[in-house]
Amino acid sequence: MNKEQTKLWSSGPRLWGAMVLFCAVLLVPEKALAQNTPKISTEIDTTQIKIGEQIHYKITVETDSTDIVHFPEGQTFSPLETVEAIMADTIKNKNKIVLQRIYALTQFDSGAYTIPPQRVAISEQPFFTDSFRIKVADVAVDTTKQKMYDIKPLIQVEKSNAKLWWTLFWLLLALGLIGGLVYWFVLRKKPLTEEEKEALLPPYDRALLELKKLENSRYLIQDEYKKYYSELTDIVRSYLEEDVQVSALESTTSELITKLEMLKDSGELNLEDETIIQFQKILQTADLVKFAKSKPAVSIAEQDRKLVEDIVVKTHEALPEPTEEELLLNEEYLEELARKKQRKRIYWTAAIFVGVLFLGSGLSVAYFGFKEVRDTVFGYPTKELLEGEWVASSYGYPPIELETPDVLVRQEVKLPPETEELIKELQTFSYGSYVGIFSVATSSVTYKEQTDPNFEVAIGSTLASFENLGLRNIITKQEEFVTKSGVQGLKTYGTGSFKDDEGGSSQKAKYNILTFGGKGFVQQVVITWEEGDNYAEDIVSRILSSLDVKTQV
Repeated sequence: MNKEQTKLWSSGPRLWGAMVLFCAVLLVPEKALAQNTPKISTEIDTTQIKIGEQIHYKITVETDSTDIVHFPEGQTFSPLETVEAIMADTIKNKNKIVLQRIYALTQFDSGAYTIPPQRVAISEQPFFTDSFRIKVADVAVDTTKQKMYDIKPLIQVEKSNAKLWWTLFWLLLALGLIGGLVYWFVLRKKPLTEEEKEALLPPYDRALLELKKLENSRYLIQDEYKKYYSELTDIVRSYLEEDVQVSALESTTSELITKLEMLKDSGELNLEDETIIQFQKILQTADLVKFAKSKPAVSIAEQDRKLVEDIVVKTHEALPEPTEEELLLNEEYLEELARKKQRKRIYWTAAIFVGVLFLGSGLSVAYFGFKEVRDTVFGYPTKELLEGEWVASSYGYPPIELETPDVLVRQEVKLPPETEELIKELQTFSYGSYVGIFSVATSSVTYKEQTDPNFEVAIGSTLASFENLGLRNIITKQEEFVTKSGVQGLKTYGTGSFKDDEGGSSQKAKYNILTFGGKGFVQQVVITWEEGDNYAEDIVSRILSSLDVKTQV
């Protein structure tokens, strides 16, 4: 053994110790990491069920108590359907926690299915469970004891009248409101106010009543002589104009006295000269008060009112008795007044109704928008579809499940002989027309050979049918589409234009073609609508959110 070997041998124990220490240092973190690694286990209570029975799928997670665990949610177990999810148990052990969740799963079609691996997120780190193979068996039916019957034919279902009843309700409410306004402002006999009662009195009675009010007024106490005499002369002038038929309100004092004297001289008014002279003095006093700011004594003012009352009485007595023609004219005059009041009420009613209508319309347009209000009042086809009663159903085989504004009707399609050799069965259901304002259609095709589906051929056939119907300038885009249960398909969408043969103008249209398939079958959903129709856009979004397909044939 040379010196080098002796040196290496002597250093061997120290080197081995360092290696052991290094390995120990490396192993410590691995051991600690192994202790902190979550444990996930899954189990099912059975691998064979009958149609409609349930499987209990249990996921158990053991992890640190500080970790946040997210279990699968929703229809992630497709092709099996999730009935419910139950948090079964939670066990704490020092710094560990054990969580369990049980899922009830079922399937209503017979066959063999695979439950895909499920994603469990622990503190944002994903973990995946094992997959399971499940067999769903048909329910055995003893045909010797249970009679078999033919499939019943389609029956016509009566359409719901709920919308009609609501329309009638709002119509009756509007008519009731209008009727109430007409009754309140036109037909209803309102109690007359004091002013209206006075206006209906004969001129003579009304003049005496107004003079009585003037006597009880506070004009003289408040030193308001001008108002007192103005009202006094207006009362007597109005009376003379109505009862004596002389233009008194617009005449000066001298003119009015001259007219009365002429009536006296002609024998139409049997007044004494002294009465006319007294009346002239009162008018002159009133002119001095109104224009010269004269201020007679209170006793004179009160005396003048009494004299005016006496003049009214004497004038009324001096008038000849009215003839039958005059009485008839007076009745016609009163009837004309009544008609004027009636027309005034009608005008007020119409004005209030128009005002309420315009105010309501203005507020509605400001809040909802002009188009929404217009379409609500006058109606719009796709708005009625959107707000109507929707129908959720399954169409064709393999089934296509979706929710639509109306039931899709089965269509009989005549296939060419060369196509019949390849296709085992074609089931088509539709509502509307591709060239109409809105349409939706489904088709399920099963082939005689179990080959992979050719999506491009199916989509090309649909686009060709668009062209045959007159759609031009078709723009096509494609993207993946996933149903609510996680089934992947292909979404083909775009726009085109229909040419109006009458006016020569082009009408823009939009379309969606949803294509799914598997071994030996293809499923399609085709939706068309006018571009710019917001109601149709909402309908399409709702249909797509409800769309689901079964991929097991």
